[in-house]
Amino acid sequence: MLGRASASDLVGSAPAVPAAACIHWQMLTGEYPPQPGGVSDYSRLVAHALAEAGDRVTVWAPPHAGPDEVYPGVSVRRLPDRFGRRSLRVLDQYLDTLPEPRRLLVQYVPHAFGWKAANVPFCLWLRSRRRDSLWIMFHEVAYPRGTEYSLAENALSIVTRAMAAMAGRAAQRIFVSIPAWQPLLESMIGTDASIQWMPVPSSVPFVADQIGTALVRSRVGQGHPLVGHMGTYGRLIQPMLRACLPSLLAAADCRVLLLGRGGKEFRDDLVRDHPELGGRIIAPGEQSLDDLSRHVSACDVMLQPYPDGVSSRRTSVMVALSHGRPVVTTFGHLSEPFWTDCGAVVLVPANEPAMLAAATASLIAAPIRLLDLSARARDIYVERFDLVHTIERLRRSTTKTGNPCE
Repeated sequence: MLGRASASDLVGSAPAVPAAACIHWQMLTGEYPPQPGGVSDYSRLVAHALAEAGDRVTVWAPPHAGPDEVYPGVSVRRLPDRFGRRSLRVLDQYLDTLPEPRRLLVQYVPHAFGWKAANVPFCLWLRSRRRDSLWIMFHEVAYPRGTEYSLAENALSIVTRAMAAMAGRAAQRIFVSIPAWQPLLESMIGTDASIQWMPVPSSVPFVADQIGTALVRSRVGQGHPLVGHMGTYGRLIQPMLRACLPSLLAAADCRVLLLGRGGKEFRDDLVRDHPELGGRIIAPGEQSLDDLSRHVSACDVMLQPYPDGVSSRRTSVMVALSHGRPVVTTFGHLSEPFWTDCGAVVLVPANEPAMLAAATASLIAAPIRLLDLSARARDIYVERFDLVHTIERLRRSTTKTGNPCE
């Protein structure tokens, strides 16, 4: 059994499998571009990087009307449904034509596989592929449970835990996006399971465009400090931003830039309640990755609160760190301990919007501290979270299983 990963374990002491040891990966994911979503972005990053390392990748994803990208070494195959009976039949027919052992890499999120997050047959199918080398990346494990959830939600929690147990017991290697998932999985499948922490890298490549970034800063910031937030403005994040932003704008003469899908709708809704803030909150809407990178780089501070705390599965904070942006965020029950002493973020307790606003206002008034945090953000991203660590971990294998590329 592998213990909980340390910082040094993330970097890894063993070299990557050489390019000559080509592996043909079968990646199963609930979403893939042009489908939107964090798992979609992650799956594309990993597929491209594996291909660039000399492997071949066949991506299996649910149907989508848009055209699939063309990328050397990556083949995208659309299933007839969301991993239902017809899809499993197609997968069986294709996989059985390949030489053994076949390397399956599942991007696991229970709700991504249809059936309202209760696709038990898919997990049973994974268990049936015993002759394959099954690797699973658990982005999430199960639906949460507790007295604050409805009877239906608690029932779904039971089902998704059973699903994770079935899938985990069938896997040869298991990866988790945050260490907090490890004890949860161990409670389901046993403590002798091989579970490794594999943080999620940034999904927005850094664009080195000083002129473009300066133009964004001039147009949006208009000479004022610029505080950014990137996300999808879900129902758990919105209340934190709604409670924090008016206080922040009252305490500091800054502008707020809301990036990502849903930002414009959230901005309009907030301004309806606070019309005096209309000229100080900007939401450009959905953007290309290059434009998104320029906008993140233009920010003095990224404000990224999470109700369960910052963690290594939060792509939005990884984007900020990879761009060298100082971050004000929250510490909660899913936060890894290293966030408290990494020197790259400012932490406040989760669900404390007044403290969040005060910490952000204080930070943008301290230029030397901003520079220090910016430099440390870049360093810690390269040391711990860069995509290269993900690919090294995936390609490093003591048994070197997986059918060779033809």
